[in-house]
Formats: sequence, structure tokens, C-alpha cells
Amino acid sequence: MKEHIMLTDADRFTTEERDAVYKAIFTRRDVRDQFLPKEIPDDVLQRILLAAHHAPSVGFMQPWNFILIRDQQNRNRIWQAFSKANDEAALMFTGEKKSKYQSLKLEGIRKAPINICITCDRSRGGKVVLGRTHNQNMDVYSTVCAIQNLWLAARAEGIGVGWVSIFHDSDLKSLLDIPEDIEIVGYLCLGYVDELYSQPELEAKGWRKRLLLDDLIFEESWQENSPDTPK
Repeated sequence: MKEHIMLTDADRFTTEERDAVYKAIFTRRDVRDQFLPKEIPDDVLQRILLAAHHAPSVGFMQPWNFILIRDQQNRNRIWQAFSKANDEAALMFTGEKKSKYQSLKLEGIRKAPINICITCDRSRGGKVVLGRTHNQNMDVYSTVCAIQNLWLAARAEGIGVGWVSIFHDSDLKSLLDIPEDIEIVGYLCLGYVDELYSQPELEAKGWRKRLLLDDLIFEESWQENSPDTPK
């Protein structure tokens, strides 16, 4: 019997729809401290998570899970784990960089009304996964795509997102009862915001400038003039 596969038209977006997509991309920001105490309605959160769940995934393995953390005491414990790692990170910088690092307000864990830990189950789909046969990291990359989908959907809903990466995975796994074989890919803070930086906060505060796109595009093969390439 011939398999019947449903197809749909690949319609081009209207100008307004296209512009809305680019607006979400170009105005997305990593929010660290500007969260409002306003709760995110369940239907809005469901839309955002559904967008994440519709991310591309290699072999259609959909390796992600979303752990929602709302309880203030739980978030306080997670903030303590972050704070320990953050103090360690500060010691890795010197001079002006260290002062700038310590001046950054990283309060999303406690201020945002909801935190989401996004994980990758690397066993989902079995031992041999279509598309992951020669690069075992493709499941992790797929989970990052889910985070990007979530971030853009949140931006469209007027919700800010902050990605916290300063943790010891072992601390976070212990606090959230995450099995050892499950990989933590992202810890996000979500909440409504009144305003966003007009440019990335780290750029606005002089941490680093955006690289020029033209310097990052190569034709046919690698070129040695890549920015930040060690000489």
C-alpha cells in the first residue's frame, strides 16, 4: 500500500508577517534584572512551550524536557548554587573586566516568576538515531534550537528571557533531581518586562562589541582573517 503523506503549501509570508519574525529576532535580549513580579498566564506559557516543542530535531528524536520552577524557596536554593559558581567565575577575570563582571546584576533566578530548566535526554530515540550516526552532539544542538524557539516566542509575547549558565551541573542536578545521564542544556528565567536594552546589555555596558557580519562570512573554505583567531 502506498504511503499517503500530507503536504501543505510553502506560502511566502506577507510583508507584515515577515517583519514580525525579524523584529522578534533583532529585539530579543538576554534579560538579567528587569523582570516584573507579574505572573505569566498558563495559556501564554503553554504557547511558548509549544513553540519550543516545535523546534527542529535530528532524527525527530525531540530530546528535550522542560522543568518548570515556580516555588520561591526552590529558586532561592538554585540562586545560592549560582552565587557560589558566580564568585568562582569572578576570580577568572582581572582589572577592569573583573569590575565590570561584578557590576552586572544577575537577579533573574529570584526575580523572574518562573524558571525553566531545559534538558536533553540523549537516549531518546534509541542507540542509533537518524542524522546522529556520525555526530553524537546533534541531540544537544537540537535542544538549543528548542531554546531559541522558546526565546523568540517569549519575545513576541512581551516576555523577557535570561539564560543562566553559571552553575556546576552536579549542584543543579541534585537540586532538581535530574538523573545523571540527562544533560542540562539551558536554565532560563522568564517574566514580563517593561523595557529592554536597545542593544545587547553586554554591548551597551562595554563588555564586548558585535562583530561585523562581513568578517564572519567565508566563501568556499576557511580564511585566516577570522575575528579572534589566535595568531
